Amino acid sequence: MSERRMPADDGLFMPAEWEPHERCWMQWPSRAEVWGDRLPQTYAAYAQVARAIAAFEPVSMVCRPEDEAQVRLACGRGIETVPLPIDDSWCRDSGPVFLVDGKGHAAGSQWRFNAWGNAYHGYENDAAVAGLILDRLGMRKYSNNMVLEGGAISVDGYGTLLTTEECLLNDNRNPEMTRQQIEEALALTLGVARIIWLDRGLEDDETSGHVDMIASFAGEGRVLLHMPEDRRDPNYARMQDNKRRLETAKDARGRTLEVIEIPQPQRQFRRDDGRRLCTSYVNSYIANGAVIMPIYDDPNDDVAAGVMAEAFPGRKIETVPALEIAIGGGSIHCITQQQPKGEPFV
Repeated sequence: MSERRMPADDGLFMPAEWEPHERCWMQWPSRAEVWGDRLPQTYAAYAQVARAIAAFEPVSMVCRPEDEAQVRLACGRGIETVPLPIDDSWCRDSGPVFLVDGKGHAAGSQWRFNAWGNAYHGYENDAAVAGLILDRLGMRKYSNNMVLEGGAISVDGYGTLLTTEECLLNDNRNPEMTRQQIEEALALTLGVARIIWLDRGLEDDETSGHVDMIASFAGEGRVLLHMPEDRRDPNYARMQDNKRRLETAKDARGRTLEVIEIPQPQRQFRRDDGRRLCTSYVNSYIANGAVIMPIYDDPNDDVAAGVMAEAFPGRKIETVPALEIAIGGGSIHCITQQQPKGEPFV
């Protein structure tokens, strides 16, 4: 990796999600077998998320060329449609991870994508879409041979990154890489100086423990942490361990982290196979001036919105129903990818 120029060599780094955005990128639902007979409801749910975000910043919806007319009708004129070949609908993971230089310029990184450890077959288009988006934007593109999804990381924009051992050290991602090699790839590509390793993500998470379902930075030195109330819940022990790791960690500036617990929605299960749905309020999208937060027709929806409002003072908390998205294995953060403000770094 040292033989080619890396983003860190050019002074680039991944900014925090609360920094100003140019726009939000999404991908229209395409893998029909994921949604089954719920596909029409899924279309409506994605469109509702897109419209909610578009009230605060521009939204570009990548879709298969044959779906463009349908997307225009569902989302309305305010959403840009970008016809490109895609396989699935999780732009957080298959889209580019954007970088900035702190001087008004932006670039992008394209990592290897293997559909969450080959959980699905036929992902060649999604493996290429990040590069196509960056080409369209005229941005410099940094390619990386490491498998990484955007949902596997959270950064504070000041050199600290959160991830889980369950995901990044999983044999289904980069079995040929050591922990140190993975850390070096993250540091050189994303400009981070300290990595805080949590243990595991949520039960029945087919992403093998994406961090964006359980923890995210909510400002300098502050982390939102998903927390079940029921001690018998299998996620309780996992999150308590993650809490201990966060409380004993230091960020890149040497500061102790403030951990803000946000409640877990009540358990719900898939109708087809009985697997637990991965539902989380942490999995929100931070837009310009707002937080687009998922709700699940759950008693904790209002409680979580209150916690989010305290965590992000000055931002409007916009709630959007997300149970239909959860059926596919994720939530609002999983289907979105922010592009920070900046002229193309070329």
